[in-house]
Amino acid sequence: MLHKITNGSGGVPLLIAHGLFGSAKNWNVLCKRLSDQRQVDAVDMRNHGASPWFDTMNYQDMANDLAAEINGRADVLGHSMGGKAAMLLALTRPEKVARLIVADIAPVGYGHTQTPLIEAMQDVDLTGITSRRDVDAMLADKVEEAAVRAFLLQSLDLTSSPPRWRLNLDILAAQMTDIIGFPAMDAQFNGPVLFLTGGVSDYVRAEHHDRILRLFPQAEFRQIAAAGHWLHAEKPREFETEVRAFLGG
Repeated sequence: MLHKITNGSGGVPLLIAHGLFGSAKNWNVLCKRLSDQRQVDAVDMRNHGASPWFDTMNYQDMANDLAAEINGRADVLGHSMGGKAAMLLALTRPEKVARLIVADIAPVGYGHTQTPLIEAMQDVDLTGITSRRDVDAMLADKVEEAAVRAFLLQSLDLTSSPPRWRLNLDILAAQMTDIIGFPAMDAQFNGPVLFLTGGVSDYVRAEHHDRILRLFPQAEFRQIAAAGHWLHAEKPREFETEVRAFLGG
């Protein structure tokens, strides 16, 4: 059901789930590098990229989407929103998950919202747009960080007539409470789990560790120095090294 990019073959497959506003293409370089030893599948999550649009964006539905992409068992890596979906997959369908890597997110609700970024994209008039530079300039008034604008612009489809966002912005806005939350869970996943965080990110804090260990008793914690929330993009080689070490262990 989900749009998927596959690299490599053989071994225990690795399924990668991106974060909010992301896409499988964001992971192309890492997928190709990791595919030297196994099949690596990166998906576009629902309401993102080339995957279908739906009226819901809750984690049970996202976990079910991921489960449908796994034939047998797979190792699963999820970042941010994708990490929450991957955690719920492991908790509700443990037979599908061999090993789990959660990148810079905890199984908790967060107080921040990404609605201002959605509104900034919704406010852009794409009529007659021919370049990302033009849209970047329009976003700049409301999205100050150039790196954030560059990330959002990866979801701009200029080949469509008229141009469009490859994001179901209305549903993402309507479902933001679910996206920043996490379901109450009593289940446990007893397989190997790596919580890999950015050294300068505050998404996974010390006070989250008890909650993590209740749900994932075998969890290990590793940190990439000087990396923020987008640790895989900021420190790609260090991120790759940690992933390889965990999956090869």
